Amino acid sequence: MTASDRTESAGSGSASDASTASAGSAGSAGSAASVDGADFWAEARAEHPALPEEPPEAWAFGATPEQADDLLALVLDGTKTATASAAGDYESEGEPFPAVGDLSIVLDGAGVSRAVLEVSAIEVVPFGDVTAEHALAEGEDDRTLASWRRIHEQFWADHSVHGFAPHMPVVCERFRVLHVGSPR
Repeated sequence: MTASDRTESAGSGSASDASTASAGSAGSAGSAASVDGADFWAEARAEHPALPEEPPEAWAFGATPEQADDLLALVLDGTKTATASAAGDYESEGEPFPAVGDLSIVLDGAGVSRAVLEVSAIEVVPFGDVTAEHALAEGEDDRTLASWRRIHEQFWADHSVHGFAPHMPVVCERFRVLHVGSPR
């Protein structure tokens, strides 16, 4: 995963969508093989038979288990429908950018599969061109562009392979929740 919202961060006591922060900041990114992975995917496929047999990549938001849990809670309550990643982190790790239609499994801070997401839109823009609409969709802190910038600048400075730069390209990702796992 990349230093972006996937493996996101939380800033100033609130979750930050630098979540896909550096591929897999919160840990568990990159593999759908969590302890409950097979059962979770079977459950998701039973509810949504059109899902492929092979589970997609699994990852967690943020850089810590706490951030993973905080950001996942925002996803599960419908507040968070977007995330952002540092484009340079994908490039450094040789990973492709997310694409519309991509599926993924989101893990909680303990590495348990909790939801299946589908990418609905992708836009790569310079940091300064991220919109207030995107900041609102990320659902963190007070949901303003000013707080989004503050949180993500700090997150990428701390967790991105290349650090933070004011004109760095940012992968702005919108997603929808396809499946939420049964509580375990």
